[in-house]
Amino acid sequence: MQRRQLLQSAAVIAATAATGARAQPFPAKPIKLVIAFPAGGPTDITMRALADNASKILGQTVIVENKPGAGGTLPAQQLQSTPADGYTLAQIPLGVFRLPYTTKISWDPIKDLAYVLNVTGYAFGLVVPADSPLKTWTHFVGWAKANPGKLSYGSTGTLTSPHLTMELIAQKLGIELLHVPYKGSADLMQSILGGNIMAAADSTGFAPQVEAGKLRVLNTWGSERLAKFPDAPTLKELGLDMVQNSPFGIAAPRDTPPAVVKRLHDAFKQAMEQASYRTALAKYDMVPMYMGSAAYSKFAKDTFAREKALVEKLGLLKAS
Repeated sequence: MQRRQLLQSAAVIAATAATGARAQPFPAKPIKLVIAFPAGGPTDITMRALADNASKILGQTVIVENKPGAGGTLPAQQLQSTPADGYTLAQIPLGVFRLPYTTKISWDPIKDLAYVLNVTGYAFGLVVPADSPLKTWTHFVGWAKANPGKLSYGSTGTLTSPHLTMELIAQKLGIELLHVPYKGSADLMQSILGGNIMAAADSTGFAPQVEAGKLRVLNTWGSERLAKFPDAPTLKELGLDMVQNSPFGIAAPRDTPPAVVKRLHDAFKQAMEQASYRTALAKYDMVPMYMGSAAYSKFAKDTFAREKALVEKLGLLKAS
């Protein structure tokens, strides 16, 4: 009797093992998408729209987790200690590609991430309160020259694209600004509306506040004027030969199986094409900006090299 029970138990164990050996179709459980900025900002709102669409396509919930700070690099950092099974993904802002040049880290943004796809990008600009005496860019520069180090501006974090672009502008114009870093657009907008800073360099997450008459756009940073702010000149129009935009996408841990990366790519690409995502982007003057896995990987390599040159130019390259 005891032998029969032992054999039955062995059979159950063998059957269970055989079932487990047959790989379950991916995904078999919820997926976590870690984003680099706080809840309530443009990244959070647009990525949640994308995640909702992807959830329906994948048949599993895509849960958005906010992990702000460190210039937008914490989600990529988290992937370094996450199983390479496709169940944890991260937003990859441009700050990830300049991190090794400014901070000592033990991982490589190119070798240690599996790039899934690029989804959109930020359009940037500089805003001041609507009642600010700095009515135009000329006023801004003039006040900064007359008051070195006193014109305060906020950004979405130290070494983010808004911060580095403003520092490059200041270097070109020979002015000294006072930088105040925040964890994301939501915090930054709350601060400028509260009168804590004189200006804000940000993605067009400031659009709703401009439309509400609370902020004024002094300039935008693309190659041409933004349709939503047709009266705001570009940096190039103001005599600064600069264009700054900031594509971002989604990555998985290194060694994630290619079939899983492809499944994620296909689902998120389809999610990008849906009207709800495009509507969420349009609120912030953003558009879908698709790059497939191979193209996004190449973009990462090219950007990694370009960001080194920018960090060196600003004198921020860490000592070896």
